[in-house]
Amino acid sequence: MLTFDFDRIGVRAGDRAIDIGAGNGRHSYELYRRGADVVAFDQNADELAEVDTMFAALRAEGEVPDRARARVQTGDALALPFDDETFDVVVLSEVLEHIPDDRSAIAEAVRVLRPGGVAAVSVPRWLPERVCWALSRAYHEVEGGHVRIYRADELVDKLTAAGLELTGTAHAHALHSPYWWLKCAVGVDDERHPLVRAYHRLLVWDMMAAPATTRVAERLLDPLIGKSVALYLRKPGAADARS
Repeated sequence: MLTFDFDRIGVRAGDRAIDIGAGNGRHSYELYRRGADVVAFDQNADELAEVDTMFAALRAEGEVPDRARARVQTGDALALPFDDETFDVVVLSEVLEHIPDDRSAIAEAVRVLRPGGVAAVSVPRWLPERVCWALSRAYHEVEGGHVRIYRADELVDKLTAAGLELTGTAHAHALHSPYWWLKCAVGVDDERHPLVRAYHRLLVWDMMAAPATTRVAERLLDPLIGKSVALYLRKPGAADARS
C-alpha cells in the first residue's frame, strides 16, 4: 500500500534514496524495485530486521535490478548519520506527526538531500485525523503516538522554510479513513470486533485484488476523505543533480 506515486517522484535506477522512518518498509521496497540504492532508516531495530529479510527475498526472487542496492540502518531522525547532500531522493511518510521537534527532523532531511533532489512527505490529513482524535483518546495518547494534527498549508510552510520547493500535492487512502473511524469508535485495540474484522477483510481484499470498482471509488473519495496528504517537493539548486 503505497502513499506516493513513484512515477511522480521520478525515481531512477542508481538514485541514492533514504526512507526516513521506514517502518515496515513499504516505500523502501518500491525504491529498491525501481533500482535505487536505498537506505531504510528507522529507530526500531526489530522492524528493520524484517525489512532486511524482505530485501533479501526481493533479491532472491529477481524482483530488483542487478545494480540496485538496499540496506537498513537504525538511528535518530533528528541526527541523521550521513553527510550533507548524500541522497537524490528522501521519503518521509507518516513520520513527522510522531516527532515533537518536527522542524529539526525536516532540517535534517533537507540537509542530506542533494540540490536538484526530490522529497516525498506525507502525514495524516487534518479532517480524518481530527475525527479519530475526537472519537478516541487512546488513538493518539500512547507512547510514540501522534503529537499533532497538521493542516497541509502549515506543513508546506515548514518544508519551504527549510529550503524545499513544493511541486505537487495529492491525497491517498480514502477507504482507510472509515476503517480508522470505526476502530476509534469501538476501541482502537479491539481487533475482534465483527465490524472491524469485516472492514479489515475488505481492505485486504482490495489491496490484493485491486478491483476497478474500489480503485475508482477511492480516486473519487481521496480529495474528500483521503487519510493521508502527500507532498512532492524539490531542493533548489542544480537543474538535475541526480546521477
